[in-house]
Amino acid sequence: MDERIEKWLLDIKIAIDEIDQFFEEQPKSFQAFKSNLLLRRAVERNLEIIGEAMNRILIRDPDFPVDNARRIVGLRNQIIHAYDNLSDELIWSI
Repeated sequence: MDERIEKWLLDIKIAIDEIDQFFEEQPKSFQAFKSNLLLRRAVERNLEIIGEAMNRILIRDPDFPVDNARRIVGLRNQIIHAYDNLSDELIWSI
C-alpha cells in the first residue's frame, strides 16, 4: 500500500480514537454533547480531519475500498463550508 495512504489511514484512526477519548470523562449523551461547546468543536475538528484524510486518499486512489467514502468527504465539506447549516443532531448521529 502507498505510504501516504497508510499515513492518512493512521490520521483517521487517531481522530476516531480522540473522539472516543473525549467521552471517557463526559457522559456519552446528546444533552452532555449539546451543552459542551468545547466538546462539540473538538468532535467537529476530528470529523474534518477524517474527511480531509479520506479526500486525499480518494485523490491518490479513486477506487480505494471504503464504504461511504464520498459521504465522509461530503461531511467534511459541510462542516467547513456550510458550518452555519450544521446541526448538533447531525454531528451526534455520526
